[in-house]
Amino acid sequence: MEMIRGIKERRSIRSFTDQPVPDEVWQEIVSAASYAPSWKNTQICRYTVLRAREKIDELASAAVMGFEHNAEILRNCPSLVVLSYQNGRCGYERDGSFSTSKGDRWQMFDAGIAAQTFCLAASAYGVGTVILGIFEEDEIAKRIHLPEQETVAALIAAGYPNETPQAPKRKSVEELLRLEENQ
Repeated sequence: MEMIRGIKERRSIRSFTDQPVPDEVWQEIVSAASYAPSWKNTQICRYTVLRAREKIDELASAAVMGFEHNAEILRNCPSLVVLSYQNGRCGYERDGSFSTSKGDRWQMFDAGIAAQTFCLAASAYGVGTVILGIFEEDEIAKRIHLPEQETVAALIAAGYPNETPQAPKRKSVEELLRLEENQ
């Protein structure tokens, strides 16, 4: 199956060419990513694509909590996608109560689904990505003027790959899967 092949072949890319990703390709990627499932179809995720070298370098210097590996990736990516989500919608009922004991953690769950869907779509268009989780979300939000009702969920460095990494060793199905007996 083509989809299974895409899942198995997608890699985290940390080295990119200087070639910019055209606006039309970003639109196609986000169009595909919009089909990611979400809590009660709330579709809370938003994608801010930064392409200004100065802005990406500013975030690399000021907003990755001193984690030099992420700063280096940002300094070398032609585009940075700030994945954010709208607060107070996912996991909530109309009266503001939580639907489950998970509280507002459903927001990050939906953001994770959206991030992977975005990265798979990007891969289908030849755009490499790596999801970065070490950053100062308030600093990012302030520096990109994120709307007040949104929270930064992840950074996704993106661009055309300058590498083809091998797949890391995977755990066996036997280690990952538990099948209960039919009764």
